[in-house]
Amino acid sequence: MSQRSCLSVILAAGEGTRMKSALPKVLHQIAGLPMVAHVVKAAEAAGASSQALVIGHGADDMRKAAAKFAPKAETFVQEKRLGTAHAVLAAREAISKGYDDVLVMFGDTPLIDADALTVARSRLAEGAAVVVIGFRPPSPTGYGRLIEKDGRLIAIREEKDCSEEEKKIGFCNAGMMAVAGGHALMLLDAVGNKNAKGEYYLTDIVEIATAQGLDVVATEASFESALGINNRAELAQAEGIWQQRRRHEAMLSGVTLIAPETVYFSHDTEIGADTIVEPNVWFGTGVKIADGAKIHAFSHIEGATIATNCDVGPFARLRPGADLRNKAKVGNFCEVKQAVVEDGAKINHLTYIGNARVGAGANIGAGTITCNYDGYSKFFTEIGERAFVGSNSSLVAPISIGKGGYIASGSVITESVPDDALAFGRARQKTIPGKGKELRERLASAAAAKKK
Repeated sequence: MSQRSCLSVILAAGEGTRMKSALPKVLHQIAGLPMVAHVVKAAEAAGASSQALVIGHGADDMRKAAAKFAPKAETFVQEKRLGTAHAVLAAREAISKGYDDVLVMFGDTPLIDADALTVARSRLAEGAAVVVIGFRPPSPTGYGRLIEKDGRLIAIREEKDCSEEEKKIGFCNAGMMAVAGGHALMLLDAVGNKNAKGEYYLTDIVEIATAQGLDVVATEASFESALGINNRAELAQAEGIWQQRRRHEAMLSGVTLIAPETVYFSHDTEIGADTIVEPNVWFGTGVKIADGAKIHAFSHIEGATIATNCDVGPFARLRPGADLRNKAKVGNFCEVKQAVVEDGAKINHLTYIGNARVGAGANIGAGTITCNYDGYSKFFTEIGERAFVGSNSSLVAPISIGKGGYIASGSVITESVPDDALAFGRARQKTIPGKGKELRERLASAAAAKKK
């Protein structure tokens, strides 16, 4: 089957009014990725080398988004919404290119399993003209039933048209199909609109193909894989299912999740074996974690790279561009952005490091900040190997601290510090005996006078 060409036609023109959003429904995200992009990824994993996106509402937004997740996809606009078969035919130009297989999918089914699509394609390879993907929901009420006879699918019956016996059928239409490319346009063009709504229904191709003596079969996907999203409650349900799958996958690959239900991954999170993740950790997009790291509770990580045996958190925030090298530590209430933290360097607590490089073995004291922004431009801070920055120091960029440099606590450093030098950047302490008592008495007297 690997030699068979395949086109996925993804219907993404719905307005999604029940989402109550200005954003097109299929651009709402699951795990940091638009739901339609999940559908594209599943199609690609099933061997679809080409994609046709049928769009409508928010066409410009859809094109901009598609340029990121499906840069080679063709987009076709369904000007009028006249049914699912009409929507598929909006991609006539793509279908007519002569693909062996055509997958018809929906942009609001982000959990579709690539294996289910692969099975459907395998049935086309065996000679079927149409393969309908079905599923078995907990309750079939409201779904179209798949009517089978002698191993063949003979009809898709909407519930209102079902007999009492047919209503007992639990095998329902998931909406997705695989159609032999050689028959696709002929079947679609034969669909009429003689129904109450005057629309062209994709499901009609089952009876059309059967009447022409073509083989029509049904395959089965899990209920979760066929779940369609129509509102934000269902979006949250799908997010939960996706996260549950990913957590399970991570643990089977050697990652320890102390409280799996409290850890949230993004679609592209990479995490190595023997990494331990404590409760309430959120991974945004673009995170790569090597083996043996430890991510403590309540950390927020996005766009960051974490090397072997690093220690992060608790309550740490790693922002885009954070690059922690082997055995680096970023502790509690620390934030790192656009900065490299070299091997074994320690940023233990209450610290901000941005637009910087922290050398191997350096130690950054509590309350230290790199002052990297003047309101208009960003500037770089270089901290050398084995440097020691005392607590509550401000490093005003652009600046460099040399190898082995030592910054006294409470310093504001505005000039670069040579290797192995000691730098103070604070006012000399002055102590006046008895002045504290005098100050308290004066302040107390003033406060008492205000109360009178």
